[in-house]
Amino acid sequence: MAKPRAAQAVATGGSAGSRPSPEARRINGYRRMSGLAGLVFAVLFGAALVLLHEAPGLGVPDGEYTAFYRDGGGGLLVTVGLYVVPFAGIAFLWQLAATRALLNVSAAAGGAGAHGSRAATEIPRLLQLASGVLFVAMLFAGSSAVGAVALLGSFSPAPLPSPEVARALSATGYGLVFVFGVRAAGMYMITTTTLTRAVGLLPRWVAVLGYLAAAFLLVSTTFHPAILLVFPLWTVLVSVVLLVRGGPPPRRRSAPPPQPHVDGSELS
Repeated sequence: MAKPRAAQAVATGGSAGSRPSPEARRINGYRRMSGLAGLVFAVLFGAALVLLHEAPGLGVPDGEYTAFYRDGGGGLLVTVGLYVVPFAGIAFLWQLAATRALLNVSAAAGGAGAHGSRAATEIPRLLQLASGVLFVAMLFAGSSAVGAVALLGSFSPAPLPSPEVARALSATGYGLVFVFGVRAAGMYMITTTTLTRAVGLLPRWVAVLGYLAAAFLLVSTTFHPAILLVFPLWTVLVSVVLLVRGGPPPRRRSAPPPQPHVDGSELS
């Protein structure tokens, strides 16, 4: 029974048979926060995509634009989608902050060499933060452009703009989300996968899937809304792994300092 208890002590960050250490509790708390926030983001983001997809596409005739916004039913769905997008962005920012805190605590739990490891990952950390914030900004701006006419029709008695204006706004929103936002999401996936893998938070197969999905987003040129589902699906995968895999990563123990050799002749 001694070996299993010793292994349990390493997994929980405390001595065998004792309660988890404060460090282990912090890591597990950040795991749960990141995982739950990621799941909430994925659900809200998927719902917003479904609702905003009700807006007319770029290739439809002008008559469909006029009928869509004149009838008001579809415009209401787009408006609701606009209100869902901010909550999806807020959930993603929670996931971003919790993941960065988890990375910091996990790196500190590594013991010796943690300072050098943090210095080596400083650029990926900065890129992760920048790409995450940029994705949310592009998501907010693009969704606002796509739903601008629907929002005007729901809350203003003013005449609706012409179909040409509505199409131009939709094209602007599509460009912000599918060109810039998708690339920012791909960079976030690469940097997050690299950082979480470096501290042992993700298994190898999840990292491989993350890199492949990120490469797909970076090189994709389609405007089909289905491409945006790659990012929330990856978020669900990472969140489930963080929630299921209990316990902090194993602590790295530094090698004991070499003992000076004492020759018997020196004592005589």
